[in-house]
Amino acid sequence: MNISSSMDRLGTETAFEVLVRAKELEAQGQNVIHLDIGEPDFDTPANIKQAAKAALDEGYTHYGPSAGLPILRQAIAEEINTTRGVNVGPDNVVVTPGGKPIIFFSLLATVNPGDEVIYPNPGFPIYESVINWMGAQAVPLPIREENDFSIDVKELESLITPRTTFMILNSPANPTGGIINHDQMARVAELVAEHKFTVLADEIYSRSIYAGEHISLLSFPDMRDYVVLLDGFSKTYAMTGWRIGYGVMPEELAFWVTRLMTNSNSCTNSFVQMACVEALKGPQDEPRAMVEEFRRRRDVIVDGLNAIEGISCRNPQGAFYVFPNVQGLPRSSKELEEYFLEQYAVATLSGTSFGALGEGYLRFSYANSIDNIKEALERIAVAVGKL
Repeated sequence: MNISSSMDRLGTETAFEVLVRAKELEAQGQNVIHLDIGEPDFDTPANIKQAAKAALDEGYTHYGPSAGLPILRQAIAEEINTTRGVNVGPDNVVVTPGGKPIIFFSLLATVNPGDEVIYPNPGFPIYESVINWMGAQAVPLPIREENDFSIDVKELESLITPRTTFMILNSPANPTGGIINHDQMARVAELVAEHKFTVLADEIYSRSIYAGEHISLLSFPDMRDYVVLLDGFSKTYAMTGWRIGYGVMPEELAFWVTRLMTNSNSCTNSFVQMACVEALKGPQDEPRAMVEEFRRRRDVIVDGLNAIEGISCRNPQGAFYVFPNVQGLPRSSKELEEYFLEQYAVATLSGTSFGALGEGYLRFSYANSIDNIKEALERIAVAVGKL
């Protein structure tokens, strides 16, 4: 069978590969502690599950509009208007099976081969993968520990050229938990207005903030014409397996992204969309409680990692990941990932899973119980002591 040469440019999400290996070890009887996969360990709130069951009984089992059911698109528009202080309508919203299609579709609809796309590195690996697969030029924006894992706006400005057509921002960020503050985002807005390129603002962790308020690029004046906001339900409502996300974008772009949906997925699951209406409009107590529990877990894992000689860890301001510096240990990031998993049954991810600039770091997801996090820290301390 002939395989397209473009497939050589398509990367992967290493978290799922590590998960497969961890499951193999579990099948052999090992007690693996999962600090690898970026998935809330809470159950989907009961009111959302009940809404899905009701939607099934009400007949939401057929095709729907490619852009999403009008009732959900309206609910999303209202949510964005309230939380971002803008004025968008349902025609600005496209609902997709998960958030990744918004990454794919917004790039496919706006970027040509050879165009330059600025993206965070280390960052979510699918960014770089899609850029390379399309034949565009991936331009890494370094995310540095000395900047508290935020962006350096002056460095960003130096990367912009006449060929820059697209940029990706992620705040709060995967894998670092870093955020972009108001002053930094305001300067980004100025650069976007000056150079007039499209920005994918990946805000999937927008509700996972531990101090202050989430700052959205969409909230700044005149950004509606340039910003594609990516958000969804997986992280906020523990709905990873439901596979539903959305993009908010200019109407002209929404038309073409909807066309891509028609050509690829036809539409997003109808009864799941009805459950998401309940997610947005129903009680928010459980999502808030999840964030508070993540805060407690963050404090435990940060303190524990900083107590291990050779490891230092900053306190993330959002999401549910830490990105500790392991440059004081005598092995590479990938070697440490394999060592901790194979020898001590702790599943983590190498920083290089998120880009070349992640060397010297590991990513730990603290979407696990405090007891398991403490046990993992004990195992890592023993492992480090034997290096």
